[in-house]
Amino acid sequence: MQAVAAISQSALAHNLAVVHTHAPQAKVVSMVKSDAYGHHLDLVTPLFTADILAVSELSEARRLRPLTQKPILLLPGVFNEKDLQETIQLNCHLVFHDLSQLAILISSKHPVKLWIKVDTGMRRLGIATQSLPDVLSQIDNHKHIQIECIMSHFACADEPMHPKNIQQLDIFNQLDTKDFHRSMANSAAIMSRAKSRFNYVRPGIMLYGASPFANIDEQLMPVMELSAPILSLKTIKAGETVGYGATWKADKDTRIAIIGIGYGDGYPRHAKNGTPVLINGTLCTLAGRVSMDLICVDIKQTSAQIGDRAILWGNDKLRVETIASYSQTIAYELLTGVSARVTFTQSA
Repeated sequence: MQAVAAISQSALAHNLAVVHTHAPQAKVVSMVKSDAYGHHLDLVTPLFTADILAVSELSEARRLRPLTQKPILLLPGVFNEKDLQETIQLNCHLVFHDLSQLAILISSKHPVKLWIKVDTGMRRLGIATQSLPDVLSQIDNHKHIQIECIMSHFACADEPMHPKNIQQLDIFNQLDTKDFHRSMANSAAIMSRAKSRFNYVRPGIMLYGASPFANIDEQLMPVMELSAPILSLKTIKAGETVGYGATWKADKDTRIAIIGIGYGDGYPRHAKNGTPVLINGTLCTLAGRVSMDLICVDIKQTSAQIGDRAILWGNDKLRVETIASYSQTIAYELLTGVSARVTFTQSA
């Protein structure tokens, strides 16, 4: 018996529908980078009904192409002729974000669909705003390059009241992009900033049922249910400790379930004592440190037997955001961090 991550097809379809509800006039770029945020590309096919799919590695574009004929947006673009030719064969749209990429693109003798990324304040990828007119001028004279979209990215969209959001949006709106499609809204902006929902929106974490904000959003449905079996049951006597470092001590005789999952599977090493675990519909609590292969859970609130499966996250009663909070991290890291020894399955 081992840990299982069940990927809900109905939840994926529901969350994509939520995107359309927020941005009914926009085309949708399903962000399936990082192996669909850890959910596995071959298990997220409901997301393939979007207009375009986005990945952050050419290797992911190769894996994705046999699964769908939809265009693929390669977020880092290309930096050499070999990769350019492969992306053209794979029907990829390319992001142009650095002036050093221009010579490669202009050398193309085949059609290229281009997304130009402009840095409006993220200070990560993207050309300077003042460089855009010159870039457009150079590309305008190239018959094989078609500009599909001008894009940018928010630095603080998950904090809706942060002043940088308005600053970046103002900078983006001041650009002379009237002849092109535009895109700026990620999950957080889709859900909180209507004026940023231009021609394309780029949902990521919300597709997988996790909120981009500090609070849980009930309109989103969890997609990944991570579960693992109870391997052993024992009674810990008052005053005894459990696990490495003896960080948890029983204040009275306590029934403990030992569950077959640990940080080797991607369950967070820094989950604190008291982190909730769902067993037979009841929220129980983590007891002691997470080890590589096992966790121990105080089950005095419920009855259980060996073979019962504990849900670690991905249920309406236990969201991944809650586990992230107890572990001082974010849902993105937990979802993308589930290891290869966990069995992934498709569920309804």
